[in-house]
Amino acid sequence: QVQLVESGGGLVPPGGSLSLSCEASQDIFSSSGMSWFRQAPGKEREFVAGRNVGGRNTAYGDSVKGRFTLSGDNAKNTVTLQMNSLKPEDTAVYYCAATRQFSNRIPSTVSVYDYWGQGTQVTVSS
Repeated sequence: QVQLVESGGGLVPPGGSLSLSCEASQDIFSSSGMSWFRQAPGKEREFVAGRNVGGRNTAYGDSVKGRFTLSGDNAKNTVTLQMNSLKPEDTAVYYCAATRQFSNRIPSTVSVYDYWGQGTQVTVSS
């Protein structure tokens, strides 16, 4: 049973923008912190952005601060990652993840996330 469904990846030139969406089941969305990670070839999975349960707080990885914005739509059980000023080093497979282990924290550790999407490719290239 697929519980996190990502969409919105693609090819974009440097300096461009892209939006990724992750739709969760209502059960997961209402009780989980939601985050985005990314993994480039040969590298470890990296925390990009996250929100705690309910979405009151958000956090960002250092490499994307000021360029990426995470938002949520409680009515649609969806989180959206708006990515602006994209760089070639942003190229990676992006994964949506959810954790029920923390209510207020926004963990950046891969191992504490209970659910993962299938991943969507983002390529930044001219």
